[in-house]
Amino acid sequence: MAMGFLALSVFLYLGLSLDHSSPSSASAASSENVEITYGSVLKLMHERTKFRLHSHDVPYGSGSGQQSVTGFPNVDDANSYWIVRPVPGTSAKQGDTITSGTIIRFQHMKTRKWMHSHLHASPISGNLEVSCFGGENESDTGDYWRLMIEGSGNTWKQNQRIRLQHIDTGGYLHSHDKKYQRIAGGQQEVCGVREKRADNVWLAAEGIYLPVTESK
Repeated sequence: MAMGFLALSVFLYLGLSLDHSSPSSASAASSENVEITYGSVLKLMHERTKFRLHSHDVPYGSGSGQQSVTGFPNVDDANSYWIVRPVPGTSAKQGDTITSGTIIRFQHMKTRKWMHSHLHASPISGNLEVSCFGGENESDTGDYWRLMIEGSGNTWKQNQRIRLQHIDTGGYLHSHDKKYQRIAGGQQEVCGVREKRADNVWLAAEGIYLPVTESK
């Protein structure tokens, strides 16, 4: 357990200090069936396009004007790391596993803002905008996402196909091959759509996965 927290501390320090992080040096889990726990730092990969869920301190030029969320083509960018957090008021703690149907939050590691959605239109497709909002002590229900595991298994594991459904709007976290030309050239749009589609599916890829807390 101590080694796991040490590795996470070093990783967070490096990730917050550098613009780029090698996936080989930043990955503590490289095989399937590693259980994902609260406090883990990971990248979410869009199944169809293989782009990573990404954010950076660049606001949308329309809609909410909040920090933009995109799909990034390369694996070696520290702006694609997210910390898995429980929602406030639950008994969940760091190191607990996460089951299908659980409502969770994703905190962007570099900017400390929360992955968020609302009824503003997304810039390219006009679907539900997905942004980053708030901070360490500022979060609301617009940051809540329901984990939905596809296929067999009830506990979230690395490389398992998942969907994330936004609680307030009902939209599924979605991406497609529609790309930005200006604010994030070459990056693809991430948005929410209210229907289940093939482009709603994501997988946990590179990251630091905290060990499961042992029951006492």
